[in-house]
Amino acid sequence: MLKDSRAFSGFSVDDMSKAITFYGKTLGLDVSENEDMLTLHLAGGHQVLAYPKPDHRPASFTILNFPVPDVAKAVSELTRRGVSFEVYDLPDLKTDERGISRDPRGPTIAWFKDPAGNILSVLQMA
Repeated sequence: MLKDSRAFSGFSVDDMSKAITFYGKTLGLDVSENEDMLTLHLAGGHQVLAYPKPDHRPASFTILNFPVPDVAKAVSELTRRGVSFEVYDLPDLKTDERGISRDPRGPTIAWFKDPAGNILSVLQMA
């Protein structure tokens, strides 16, 4: 029944104007606004919806992953644009001082948060 449906994901934010600036200007994504919602237009014709929620709570997991050819280069560019990367020093998760994890059990990846506290990543796929 849903096999041919063009499904899409969505997530909440607490401040739509900050989300528009972050996703559209800081990250440089194509975005559009419609009826108090923000659509992120991603490569390949994919779309993700961001919607305002007064009692928003940030996701405790990664809501959006951006595959990139070179994580270190992406981290440098996004840092220049004002993005702060998460630095982890946990038993099962360690990053360097720039926030890049190079664990051999997974992809090279770096996590950052949007203004609403949702977790995103840039990751290097093999």
